[in-house]
Amino acid sequence: MLPALRNGLLRFRSDARGAAAVEFGFVGVMFITGILNAFEVGRFAYEKMQVENAAYAGAQAAWKTCDFTMLPATQMQTATQTTKCPNLNTAVTAAIQATSLGSKVALSSAGITEAYYCVNTSGTLQSVGSVSSKSANCSAAGNANVSPADYIQVNVTFSYTPLLPMTVMGVHGASTITKTSWMRLG
Repeated sequence: MLPALRNGLLRFRSDARGAAAVEFGFVGVMFITGILNAFEVGRFAYEKMQVENAAYAGAQAAWKTCDFTMLPATQMQTATQTTKCPNLNTAVTAAIQATSLGSKVALSSAGITEAYYCVNTSGTLQSVGSVSSKSANCSAAGNANVSPADYIQVNVTFSYTPLLPMTVMGVHGASTITKTSWMRLG
């Protein structure tokens, strides 16, 4: 019985039928997994760009909605207890949700913020005052001959949910994409 078992094992070991199918199965699974991961990462990058586009659309809507007489746009008027630009939130929300993401994108908890900024000597924006306390000039940023400008920030958020749980993005689960866009109002 022992020689018959040994002969059977030798025949089984030398039989190569089906080896290509098994190898193709292993390689195919790795190939498909790579393609699915590339698809999911590409989809995440696309959604991230769409969130950035939504933030920019919201900032443009703020600029279009609030003219120079309404600045600072988010400051409350004491007599009416409304903002100087009362349609600001409605216009920004409508603009960000008019993008391809629709109602899945929303203003983040930071929402719409506004402050006065100046360009400093290195060419970056530097805060020089809030909407309630505008600085007279940009001396804090190194240029006393220039007046501060009113900038608005639109902060949006989007919850990204992967399509495939077996991909790299799926392992990490849902993630929140937040983007901020700036616009000079005046």
